Amino acid sequence: MNAFDQELTRWLAARDAEGMLRARRTVTRRDGVSVGIDGKEYVSFCSNDYLGLATDPAIREAAAQAARDWGGGAGTSRLISGDLAIVRELEDELAAWKGTEAALVFPTGYMANLGVLSALVGREDTIVLDRLAHASLVDGARLSGAKLLVFPHNDVGRLDAVLSTHARGRTIVATESIFSMDGDRAPLRPLVEACERHGALLLVDEAHALGVYGGGRGCVAEEGLTARVPLIIGTLSKALGSQGGFVACARAVVEYLVNNARSFVYTTGITPAAAGGALSAVRLLRADDARIRQLWYNRALLRTALADVPAGGDGPICPVIIGDAARAVALSGGLFDAGWWVPAIRPPTVPQGTARLRITVSAAHTGGQISGMAAVLANLLSH
Repeated sequence: MNAFDQELTRWLAARDAEGMLRARRTVTRRDGVSVGIDGKEYVSFCSNDYLGLATDPAIREAAAQAARDWGGGAGTSRLISGDLAIVRELEDELAAWKGTEAALVFPTGYMANLGVLSALVGREDTIVLDRLAHASLVDGARLSGAKLLVFPHNDVGRLDAVLSTHARGRTIVATESIFSMDGDRAPLRPLVEACERHGALLLVDEAHALGVYGGGRGCVAEEGLTARVPLIIGTLSKALGSQGGFVACARAVVEYLVNNARSFVYTTGITPAAAGGALSAVRLLRADDARIRQLWYNRALLRTALADVPAGGDGPICPVIIGDAARAVALSGGLFDAGWWVPAIRPPTVPQGTARLRITVSAAHTGGQISGMAAVLANLLSH
């Protein structure tokens, strides 16, 4: 072992001793919320597959058919070898669903945020982030080279002050509509009004709202704000059960990004299977909201089952704040030993002292699974 390997080994050992070491688990079978790991069956409460579409037979078949029709991969950048018609069809469907002029699909939601922010602002400009904004927004802001400012979580008053005194050039304010770790909701209307007062552009990442709120269209649409939010980010990889990300916006913005967004220009397009699965999921949700209604029913069951547990969140994301990282890991391990997969989320993903169990409920869960997991959690917390 060379010196470099020894240094990394010591770092890993220290992280492990602090209860902060991340490790991968190999899933050998998946069917809805049921997964197989090391020959044992578990019920997953950790997926963002909120509607159970990732393993839905119709979505699987649509993805498989797209692969049969178009092949296994896109081949290269969409600007070099041409756009596959199924990807453009998906973009048209997304724009119609979101109520915008156009949409542009990226290989991941992370790359969508990176590409949009780094293309639209530069060193003479400003990006203002909610303090709890997703890492992809933070990284996109850093990559842009713009002046980066932060306002306290959901504090529109402080945002107003920041915009009044510190913004320069073109300014983008970026937030999530539903925050991925706390599950709470951004005050979108006050945010829109603050941006309009100061001439700033608002970017709203709807990754955890798409397919869940507003009949599936997200929080921006639910609050009637689509025409006032110029940059709406979405993901195909959560409630839609596929892979990829997109921005829904004006057509001029799309064409500008096609020419300037590095994470679009310099990467291979999404696979045909991902496009086909996502297109099928969008069409399914536009035609029938039964899965969305089932998700909210299950969310109500979970809140009832967790009545004696301090769980937060506005929707299907239910964080249980533990505080100490080692205790959060131990509780997660106790649940896992009993057959329930609930992850421990630790710094730096969340702020120091706020380690938590992040429970996510799906339309695919049964009432018995929800009450069973909650009972085991309550018992572990009581000891």
